[in-house]
Amino acid sequence: MTRPTLIRGEWLSIALSLAALGVPVLPLRAGKVPFGNCRRCANNVCGGRPNMKTVGPCICLAPCHGWAAATTDPDILTSRVWARAWRDAAGVAYHPGGAGLTVVDLDSADAIAWADANLPATRAVRTTRGEHWLYQGVMPSANAVRPGVDIKSAMAYARWVGPGTGPLTALPDAVRALVVKEPAPVRPVAVTVPPGPTGGGRCPHRSPVYLERGIAMAEQRITAASCAVHTTVYAAFLAVLATHGHCGCLTEAHTARLFAAAQAKGETPRHCADAWTNALTKLGL
Repeated sequence: MTRPTLIRGEWLSIALSLAALGVPVLPLRAGKVPFGNCRRCANNVCGGRPNMKTVGPCICLAPCHGWAAATTDPDILTSRVWARAWRDAAGVAYHPGGAGLTVVDLDSADAIAWADANLPATRAVRTTRGEHWLYQGVMPSANAVRPGVDIKSAMAYARWVGPGTGPLTALPDAVRALVVKEPAPVRPVAVTVPPGPTGGGRCPHRSPVYLERGIAMAEQRITAASCAVHTTVYAAFLAVLATHGHCGCLTEAHTARLFAAAQAKGETPRHCADAWTNALTKLGL
């Protein structure tokens, strides 16, 4: 589908109309790409713009930083600095996440056929190669989630090609699932667990339930780690050994559970063994 080239004033008019609806917009240059950073912002030395609706640490008012330059402020859109960009603009882009939207970019007839069979109907916009399906809701963006399918929402931009047709549908789980990576299979422990105070003796603290609760809490702590996994694993091992390391109640089954939880978070058997050994050394066991 071929679209006529619009003059500068028309691109700006479209941008202002979208901004008035709360859709953050920015100009695109030829090739459907944003304008590059100015010399003051080259290589992001200015600190960038973390917020798509306001100018963050960067005090430059030029349309820099790609999707993060998108704004709903008409004073910025019509400023002298942005006028130079509109003069050379070849299109308008918008930040879907900033407008509370997710765009499923379908780049081929096969991709559209897949969407027809697997996704709920929603507002559709014709593009030069396929369709944009718009859903109400925000999610992480990702490219090539399947052949001919990209997801554009948070921290991404989409080219404006028209309002589309059909009512907006709430973002379905079927779309969210497209960016969820399958967890890596847990590898069996391939090393011998370093010797420690294990043997299955009676836990003298309160009851056998106390030991089970301690192991379960350590597993939960490791599983819930979203960052610093190495440190979290070591701290969990240290906590278990500090409480139960002297009474001989830990068994190989307990340590295997802890190792399995760590490996499910991406730790290697070697990392697990090192963390266990370091915890034993720290406690003098």
